Amino acid sequence: MGEEISAGSATGDLARAREGDDAAFTRLVAPLRRELHAHCYRMLGSTHDADDALQEALLRAWRGLDRFEGRSSLRAWLYTVATRTCLDAVDRRGRRAMPIDLGPASDHAVVDATPLTEVAWLGPYPDAGLPAGPAGPAARYEQREAVELAFVAVMQHLSGNQRAALLLFDVLGFSAAEIATMMDTSTTSVNSALARARRLLAERVPARSQQQTLRKLGDARVRETVTAFATALESGDADALVALLTEDVAWSMPPLAQWYRGRAAVMDFAVEVPLTRCPSWRYHLTSANGQPAVAFYVGTSRSAPHLAWSITVLTLRGELVEGLTSFLGAEHVQRFGLQTEWA
Repeated sequence: MGEEISAGSATGDLARAREGDDAAFTRLVAPLRRELHAHCYRMLGSTHDADDALQEALLRAWRGLDRFEGRSSLRAWLYTVATRTCLDAVDRRGRRAMPIDLGPASDHAVVDATPLTEVAWLGPYPDAGLPAGPAGPAARYEQREAVELAFVAVMQHLSGNQRAALLLFDVLGFSAAEIATMMDTSTTSVNSALARARRLLAERVPARSQQQTLRKLGDARVRETVTAFATALESGDADALVALLTEDVAWSMPPLAQWYRGRAAVMDFAVEVPLTRCPSWRYHLTSANGQPAVAFYVGTSRSAPHLAWSITVLTLRGELVEGLTSFLGAEHVQRFGLQTEWA
């Protein structure tokens, strides 16, 4: 819920901000920026879009601060502005896709596939600093559960109003009446949108979240599994790689449309492309979307510079990998605060 500010300093900064002191406004919103950014990402499925939406929302809030009458908290008012800004963005840009949305899985490796640059792709979220646990006592989802890839991908299949209702109610713990005010609609409409959103979520999101799986495994075992996967790719060890995968494992690589499901298809791709056509790999363990992830780098030889290739997010089932999503492109690695070239 952001860092606490003393009531006196917040009141003083609010008064100064109303008088045009932009530094006071910056101090007011600073403790809430991270959670507001995560909310924009959940709504829009892209860190770039979340950056733009948050910037636009804070500009709207700054310009409209005289309309904040104090009947709700500043946090609730900023969420109102951010949500409405995101709804405008949804209307303009539509939803973001994953390869599974575009067609069936490929049975065999597709070599030299061409990226689909005209598709607006879902992107990874660097979750360093994202708080654990619920945002409030009424929230049904933990903060990290609500940035997991499966959750954010389903959000893209909801209308803007359904996304907003579900996120504000189940993730952030606002009441239906508060949300109705935020979205300038009726409580009945909010409850209807919430019910439809929950039905789709129940159909498409696994019953066990990654947070539950990761807690059960423990940090040491999770790190061991992820390191084993990254090392198998780095060393070109197909046997070690296949031993880590579930029978129904899936691997997708946006912005490539092709994706693979099943151990045989995934290993056919792995052997044909990363284990054969990519001479040398290096890696850095990280975390994305509340899940274990690896920043991969590829080089022409062990002694050559290695360039950023992907942020690969792992979805685990027990001690095995059931999902791999490799977000290709140095720009993703850079957003995680990591180097884009490994000399």
